[in-house]
Amino acid sequence: MSAASHGGTPYYFIPGPSSRPVMSAIGLFFVILGAGQWVNDHGWGAYVLLFGLVWWLTVLYLWFKDAINESEAGHYGHKVDLSYRWSMSWFIFSEVMFFGAFFTALWWARMHSVPALGNIENALLWPDFQAVWPTAAAGVTAAPGALIETFSTVGPFWLPTINTALLLTSGVTLTIAHHALQVGNRSKTIAFMWLTVALGIVFLGVQGYEYVHLYRDLNLKLTSGVYGSTFYMLTGFHGFHVFIGMLMLLFITLRLQKGHFSKDRHFGFEGAAWYWHFVDVVWLGLYVLVYWL
Repeated sequence: MSAASHGGTPYYFIPGPSSRPVMSAIGLFFVILGAGQWVNDHGWGAYVLLFGLVWWLTVLYLWFKDAINESEAGHYGHKVDLSYRWSMSWFIFSEVMFFGAFFTALWWARMHSVPALGNIENALLWPDFQAVWPTAAAGVTAAPGALIETFSTVGPFWLPTINTALLLTSGVTLTIAHHALQVGNRSKTIAFMWLTVALGIVFLGVQGYEYVHLYRDLNLKLTSGVYGSTFYMLTGFHGFHVFIGMLMLLFITLRLQKGHFSKDRHFGFEGAAWYWHFVDVVWLGLYVLVYWL
């Protein structure tokens, strides 16, 4: 939200006709087409996928630029502000359900699927299976005929704990930046926003290093049974969300440097902050359930 709309537009702003939705849909069409052909061993699908991503991201950039210009022009009043707040709330709720499904998959595999495979009926078909978690020891790889290579599990020390400290610290620096913006201290806001962005980048770097270590030294892969699949599903999707949140904060910081937002009207900042704090909370749950338990 811009300072220009502080007085409040007395109507609900409706933008004029735009080609952005259609152009975005075209880009997504090429993304899906390329991805589908690529996974089916058609080499040209990778180029179509890349073309679709570039197209789609370019349209999104222009679309967001339109929205920023409308905000800075003072078109967004109280009603539009409410719409943005509800939209961001529902978006984060959808993300809660998204991760809730993955955490449920982990719980179901651990508490139901693996124990069920160890009952008397399956013992007749698979006498060597041991229904214990994690499924990493010899004969506990949840696959007959040694189809899954032996792997080692990962604990909380030290990389996951370092990443936990990084995310928690980033939540603090973001809150400091928010309070500084609320009192009109723009320079302090920008400084702590850059610090928050840097912490997010370091988190991703540490996670990337952890993945290399797990793959190379522990032989833990996406194909390492249900343990490997749920581990990478949860940590990988969370890392992707950290990347998206970091981009949000980066663009908000760049807008702050251009003089956008004020202490009274800054929902663009708040929306990105909501998302970042959500990512922090998800990581705490993931840190306990995946690395400790």
